[in-house]
Amino acid sequence: MLVVMKMEATVSEVEAVVRKAEDNGLKAHPIPGAQRTAIGITGNLGVVEPTAIEALPGVLEVLQVSHPYKLVSREFKPDDTIVDVGGVQIGGRDLVIIAGPCSVESYEQTLGIARRVKAAGAHILRGGAFKPRTSPYSFQGLGLEALEILARVREETGLPVVTEALDIDVLDAVAEYADMVQIGARNMQNYTLLRRVGQCGRPVLLKRGMYATLTELLLAAEYILDQGNGQVVLCERGIRTFTDHSRNTLDISLIPEVERISHLPVVADPSHAAGKRNQVLSLSQAAVAAGADGLMIEVHNAPEQALSDGLQALLPDEFDALVGRLRDLASVVGRNIPTFASSA
Repeated sequence: MLVVMKMEATVSEVEAVVRKAEDNGLKAHPIPGAQRTAIGITGNLGVVEPTAIEALPGVLEVLQVSHPYKLVSREFKPDDTIVDVGGVQIGGRDLVIIAGPCSVESYEQTLGIARRVKAAGAHILRGGAFKPRTSPYSFQGLGLEALEILARVREETGLPVVTEALDIDVLDAVAEYADMVQIGARNMQNYTLLRRVGQCGRPVLLKRGMYATLTELLLAAEYILDQGNGQVVLCERGIRTFTDHSRNTLDISLIPEVERISHLPVVADPSHAAGKRNQVLSLSQAAVAAGADGLMIEVHNAPEQALSDGLQALLPDEFDALVGRLRDLASVVGRNIPTFASSA
């Protein structure tokens, strides 16, 4: 349920509602707004009557939330959530570009790519340290060494870092080194990991599973928010369909639907959707036109030698051209691609 407080409600009255919910074994999630505070209450709501909450001082009304997801819905929080990643804000008017190699292969490789994507206009550096691969014989990532490389490159360039945590065993290390923790498509419904990442104290990039519906994606995000972490960015990265001209199908329609029913920002990953670099530009433009808050693009200085996903990685010059096209498009759709503010 959602408890809407009166505009003149005091802090103590808000706290009284929170205590009432917690005394009944429920969770209370205060949501400060521009004019009034709302309080989302989750748990087994059958143990408390809405009238018992409605009778408390300072309460304007109690609303039942119709969706199976609660905290991620606009019914709970009408205002857009802005997620801060090392000083870069995702979810406002600015269009955020996340770029870098699929896998961290060496310090020199990662630093070189980071410098190029930053010069072109990227705001956040991506790079895989732990890689979930279909074959056990494929490159699995450099692990802790890669995390240390990403931290060094962040010091050199000033770019915040996002990288994936494969399981709870490596989550603490990823949260220590990265500015944002990525949950990959294969782990979207790993509920133990989702609960733990909700407690890690870092912003989270949650990728849609390969066969997941929008409701399933939002419920996965709900696990994270339910643990107290509201800094979640959703990522559309393509789903499995009957097509054979691309690796996955980028579901453009998900982007405006997320923005209609959820306050969480959403970004698109055209690289993993396409699996081919010649489709990345067009899919990037389509995602921006549909309202995406950002893009996640793979870039490699020698894709033919990449240890993973070289076919979809753009060359640095191609990434330069992509950002130039996106700047033109952003102004048309009312967005802006800011210049990176760091002096590093």
